[in-house]
Amino acid sequence: MSSGDAVIRVEALGKKYRLGRQRREPYAALRDVIAEKAKALFGRRPASRSSAPGSRPSEGEDFWALRDVSFEVSQGEVLGIIGRNGAGKSTLLKILSRITEPTTGRVEIGGRVASLLEVGTGFHPELTGRENIFLNGAILGMTRAEIRHKFDEIVAFAEVERFLDTPVKRYSSGMYVRLAFAVAAHLEPEILIIDEVLAVGDAAFQQKCLGKMQGVAQNEGRTVLFVSHNMVAVKQLCRTGLWLDAGRIRKAGSIDEVVHAYTSSVRTNAQSGDLTSAPTKGDGQVDLVSYRVTNSAGDMDPPPGTNEDLLICVDLKVKQAIAYPAFGVSIYNEFGVLMTCINTVEQGMALPSLPEGSVTACIRINRISFLPGLYRVDFWVMNPQCHIFVMAEDAMVFEVAQVPIYGTCHIDYRWGCVYSDIDFSFSQPRSPRQIE
Repeated sequence: MSSGDAVIRVEALGKKYRLGRQRREPYAALRDVIAEKAKALFGRRPASRSSAPGSRPSEGEDFWALRDVSFEVSQGEVLGIIGRNGAGKSTLLKILSRITEPTTGRVEIGGRVASLLEVGTGFHPELTGRENIFLNGAILGMTRAEIRHKFDEIVAFAEVERFLDTPVKRYSSGMYVRLAFAVAAHLEPEILIIDEVLAVGDAAFQQKCLGKMQGVAQNEGRTVLFVSHNMVAVKQLCRTGLWLDAGRIRKAGSIDEVVHAYTSSVRTNAQSGDLTSAPTKGDGQVDLVSYRVTNSAGDMDPPPGTNEDLLICVDLKVKQAIAYPAFGVSIYNEFGVLMTCINTVEQGMALPSLPEGSVTACIRINRISFLPGLYRVDFWVMNPQCHIFVMAEDAMVFEVAQVPIYGTCHIDYRWGCVYSDIDFSFSQPRSPRQIE
């Protein structure tokens, strides 16, 4: 990926965050001081310098989101950045977009950068779509005449003509993304940085965006950095790739080699795993402990095969009993294609309560139609009103094994995604004389 015409140079880049409690305010209320002194006087807790109001708590833990990252991107190159959640992809893009500063290392960028890192990036919610187009253009350094020249093209691409004079705070997430991408792609930045945000749009618009990014890179010579969990989109758009793992570069090179190395590494950890350190969302009432994916006999070895039963079990620690919980999983293949989305509410399986303590939630899929390959799982626990108790995205992995569904042929992604149990038959058309 290195060449003399590099427009992005990253050298020994590192980003460190401090984990733990926030530093307390350098002052204390009188009632807090009196309470602390009373506790010390009656022996309930010894007064100490470290526990006095206004003192600093014990030092937190250093967390390196990125460490010793170095690479170059040439002009006109389309670079795909892949890796699991928490690998440091978004942190890297924020540094390249000048949203946050690195802790160590340096970045050199030669050209104007347009970034689309999350829904509504760079938009003012009180301004209309029309006003935000001009605002974003001004931020990118475009003149008013240049923005006017591209205005009709932006609006047509985003398909928001009817809502152009509506404040964007009333836009749906899909409309936000359409307009934001149209602005970023059409106002002629030298470097375009796109995060997973395109997943919010519908399938037709995603293909439209991929086509536009290909045109931007191939026909206009601009540089694109693209982050996605959808390996099909990454391989379709990108020629080179970068695999980040735990804040470090595991592999860089051609996109086929990088994707193969990434998916192969995940395959070795399939069928079970620890979830205590997995990135999660939610209110903290439920903690994830571990998971396992088994065949119909309850064994992880051999993995379940196509047209066999599959069981996904997740061990939970529930801090407080939850009434009417809803469980669900979304399963994706190794290229990021959604295979199925299953939840207890839609399946009509109402659960009266989730008890406090250690609980195992299991979901059985009878006679799975998935073809052999690697699959990723999102898991969540919600209530019927969609309040999230815990959600883990891309936290679990399992494999569907090769079985002789099509004789002795070795099945891979070229056969498609699902198995169909079908029959063939042949007939010959009747001749005109037979019809008479």
